Amino acid sequence: MDLNDLTYQIRGAIYTVHKELGPGLLESVYEAALMHELTLANLFAKNQVGLPVIYKGTNLDLGFRLDILVENQVIIEIKSVELLHDVHKKQLLTYLKLSGYKLGILVNFNVSILVDKESLIRIIN
Repeated sequence: MDLNDLTYQIRGAIYTVHKELGPGLLESVYEAALMHELTLANLFAKNQVGLPVIYKGTNLDLGFRLDILVENQVIIEIKSVELLHDVHKKQLLTYLKLSGYKLGILVNFNVSILVDKESLIRIIN
């Protein structure tokens, strides 16, 4: 599947979850609901995927986890915070670099309206 088509479907699922649940819940609730929506869209998704950190040939086993990995191509990092900060973007970019995946979506569900580049951000490695 083309990455643009895939991200279009993912964004649709994100908007559906936000419309149904609104802001103010824990990240784990949005993660579970988004997993359900992605499954309904016939997309292969896994949540809480382990992310190894290899340093000089040694697995540091730090327990990093990707919130959701869709079609083994796109990482979704879920937040439920007042505002997204640069550290949130850097976290996802680091996950992309460590995993070798090229595309990630950072979403903050704790907003009244999902807005591109503010609460829904596409990050490319």
